[in-house]
Amino acid sequence: MSEQNNFKPYVPADKVMPEITATSIIMGILLSVVFGAANAYLGLRVGMTVSASIPAAVIAMGVIRVVMRKNSILESNFVQTVGSAGESVAAGAIFTIPALFLWAEEGRMDKPGIIEITIIALLGGLLGVFFMVPLRNALIVREHSTLPYPEGTACAEVMLAGEDGGANASTVFAGMGIAAAFKFFIDGLKAVPGEVSFRVKNFAGEIGTQIYPAVFSVGYICGPRISSYMFAGGLVSWCVLIPLIVLFGETMILYPGTEPIGEIFAASGAGGIWSSYIRYIGAGALACGGIISLIKSLPLIIRTFRDAIKSMKGGIGGGKLRTEQDINMKIIFIAIAVCTLLVWLVPVIPVSLIGAIIVVIFGFFFATVSSRMVGLVGSSNNPVSGMAIATLLIATLILKATGEKGVPGMQAAIAIGSIICIVAAIAGDTSQDLKTGFLLGATPKKQQYGEVIGVVAAALAIGGTLYLLDSAYGFAGPVLSAPQATLMKMIIEGVMEANLPWGLVFVGVFLALAAEIIGIPVLPFAIGVYLPVQLNACIMVGGVVRLFFDRMKKEEETKKSIINDGILFCSGMIAGEGLVGILLAVFAIAGLDKLVDISRFLNLPAAVSNVASLVVFALLILCVFKFTIWKKRAK
Repeated sequence: MSEQNNFKPYVPADKVMPEITATSIIMGILLSVVFGAANAYLGLRVGMTVSASIPAAVIAMGVIRVVMRKNSILESNFVQTVGSAGESVAAGAIFTIPALFLWAEEGRMDKPGIIEITIIALLGGLLGVFFMVPLRNALIVREHSTLPYPEGTACAEVMLAGEDGGANASTVFAGMGIAAAFKFFIDGLKAVPGEVSFRVKNFAGEIGTQIYPAVFSVGYICGPRISSYMFAGGLVSWCVLIPLIVLFGETMILYPGTEPIGEIFAASGAGGIWSSYIRYIGAGALACGGIISLIKSLPLIIRTFRDAIKSMKGGIGGGKLRTEQDINMKIIFIAIAVCTLLVWLVPVIPVSLIGAIIVVIFGFFFATVSSRMVGLVGSSNNPVSGMAIATLLIATLILKATGEKGVPGMQAAIAIGSIICIVAAIAGDTSQDLKTGFLLGATPKKQQYGEVIGVVAAALAIGGTLYLLDSAYGFAGPVLSAPQATLMKMIIEGVMEANLPWGLVFVGVFLALAAEIIGIPVLPFAIGVYLPVQLNACIMVGGVVRLFFDRMKKEEETKKSIINDGILFCSGMIAGEGLVGILLAVFAIAGLDKLVDISRFLNLPAAVSNVASLVVFALLILCVFKFTIWKKRAK
């Protein structure tokens, strides 16, 4: 007897409400594309993405309940189910696929076609959804009391707070509009620099901050602890390692650099040393952190996989009640088989039969792991990059051992890694959405169709988005450094060609091990080591603002409401900046960027520009207060 028989959802099983409607499909597709594009931009910039479920739910509630005057909570839930899929497809894609663009820039291969990217994203997303269908009864229903699924539960709470739907939706839209204005002012008009840096004489280190809304928002959403670990990693790399490299190696030519370190520093400053050396140290720390997180999760992974298989044998959710209906299992197994064959047989995907088998085995395994992990610790802590690293290492070794070497082997490895990465990301998102539906009383089968619709929409958009961003900014430049994809590229090259600067990589590995020994979470610290310190500092400012909110001396309910408003506002800011970033990419390709650039007329001294940037950043922070603390006081 399943736990669902004891649990009573908000909408009873015998009550039928609208779920799949023309309105919910169109709104869901729009949100899937919007949040997918925004998270692609964010992930390529900072190496992290954020969950789109709650902002998508709030927007759906605001439009359906307030604007359209409809009282259908399950219709709103269907919108967020479709809409949140875009973020997960984007996360899986941008962690891996840009490696193909980087190899193309080096002249090793042609750029991947939009059709290739679309098919990889589509197959990975569909497999992630299909793998989760037989697991729903095992993980969502039977373990309802033991797996809280934090984002899914929070999303249900937002939906149930229907009376506040309009106000919450306005907070998200305000964040989008304000961030769009700031982004256009900074990077469109170029009225002020987007980054401020400071150096001390006779010291090669550098400190500073960016002033971008999306980067600040990552810090607020992640909170002060994660932000501080990232900032600490940035301080280690930019204020310890870079000065030491310059101090002791000024006249040396150290691989992979091709000039004396002193000349690199004189020409490009600390950024040149970071590009030549520090990112390899950061890559070692990231790889070690991903593997550590995976090893620490192994007992849980094995137990989860065993329990899920046992639960599936006891029934896979094919009940007669509306709230127990999944997509027919025969259809699911046929769909999985077809997707597997397509991975092998579609000409634009460079994967052999062995690669397709790896995809299915690792895909189902990591879908189970991903679902269980997000159920316990939330989507933000889902070790997708660790799973991708493990997959790439094993897949690359197998491919090399079976004769697939060189460029074809590298292409096959990244294609396998991309599909697995998207499978893990989508499985986690689908789990959260199904938990929300379980609490609200949605029809699982309809939600699963919604996930498929969201995956298809996001997959059709992600190829064009990546091409647009690559054409405008490139994936190895100062704007979009694609940290995760660069790491995956280094891992594959290291295995296939043995050409990594292993000395630098091992420095990063032992930095990560030291962090683990003293109890610092390795992945955020390692990301901090890898990324520019200015970006980490901006994230830290967001974390400090969140810390201030967390420690306010207010009633618990009021404080919770203020913090939640901040999360919604910052989620909106991430979406707003991401969309304007894509708009500016269109401007750059069309040659319109010079028309809106006013920096040539201003020609301000560096000191004045820095002060102006800090004033703009202060105004941005004041906007956060306006829509959180001061908004509540006004009421």
